[in-house]
Amino acid sequence: MKLLHSILTVIFTVTILSGYCFAQDAVKVDPKHYKVEFENNQVRVLRITYGPKEKSVMHEHPDAYAVFLTDVKGKFTFPDGKTQKNTQNAGSTMWTPAGKHLPENTGDKPFELVLVEMKTKKLKK
Repeated sequence: MKLLHSILTVIFTVTILSGYCFAQDAVKVDPKHYKVEFENNQVRVLRITYGPKEKSVMHEHPDAYAVFLTDVKGKFTFPDGKTQKNTQNAGSTMWTPAGKHLPENTGDKPFELVLVEMKTKKLKK
């Protein structure tokens, strides 16, 4: 019985932590908010939309360039539990280094942005 309890505890812990420790592609884990608009061997362009007070799941992006189509009032939660407010005006742009986060719309209005993710070039041998 103790062995079964230990196994179940391990499975539960791995399941809970996997969303935070093993961040994934936003399009795969949160297709409600992330849609691929264009992709080639150099970039992937995402359209990101959040309704008021909507929250995503922990995921990651490579280096990217964001173009804000609407005003944004949001918050990022990082794997270590720290948070960062994110307020942007429509028309503003921002470079975002690669990383993992859990975004949230903390505002009362929906927001929309375009994220251009950079792909690393493979060197020819």
